[in-house]
Amino acid sequence: MHNEFTAVIEQDGKWIIAYCPEIPGANGQGKSKAKALASLKDAIALILEERRENGLRGVPKGVKREIVVLE
Repeated sequence: MHNEFTAVIEQDGKWIIAYCPEIPGANGQGKSKAKALASLKDAIALILEERRENGLRGVPKGVKREIVVLE
């Protein structure tokens, strides 16, 4: 699945901080822009995975499920 998110990147002393306004709580940091963005990507993936697991807990058994793909 293809998704795009916004990364806001800021310098904080020796650290580069990156966060995603569309995914509250998703942020990353590193000593370089590339490392901060890689950290942010990991954070986004973990948050979305956790939200998916939590969201599916309340789905009744036996209902029809389908995957919706955004391109």
